[in-house]
Amino acid sequence: MKTIQLHINGVKRSVDTDPERTLLSVLRDDLDLTGAKYGCGEGQCGACTVLVDGQPVRSCHVRVEAVAGKQITTIEGLTQNGQLHPLQRAFLELDAMQCGYCTPGMILSGVALLANNPHPSETEIVRFMNGNICRCGTYPRIIAAIRRAAQMMKGGAR
Repeated sequence: MKTIQLHINGVKRSVDTDPERTLLSVLRDDLDLTGAKYGCGEGQCGACTVLVDGQPVRSCHVRVEAVAGKQITTIEGLTQNGQLHPLQRAFLELDAMQCGYCTPGMILSGVALLANNPHPSETEIVRFMNGNICRCGTYPRIIAAIRRAAQMMKGGAR
């Protein structure tokens, strides 16, 4: 057991845990942040995606000790001052989710894309989101939601 300092959603948290545990298990089991989902356990499906220093990371594949002191954002941390992030709003407006299991990972990956490329083309969206799997097949609506969010954020998707 080791005390690990985490910066999650703008809040410093201390966790006494085995440093070899996955970030996903600590988020869900110790900190009750259940937005990130366990999907494949191999970092291939994207259901467990969170942002670490602004970059999408598969939390099922990252040891908690590796992210100590880094800025971690989960789906629970996207809302600011009671307002949903524009991509969260776009997902709701365009019904870009069906069962919702993949949605947190999709949204966080999309947020990272828009932070790095505020004007993504459809091809760039598809390429960046590759690896985030939606078993319900709502990909066209997910792409549309990312394009809508880019417009809402004054990015203006091509």
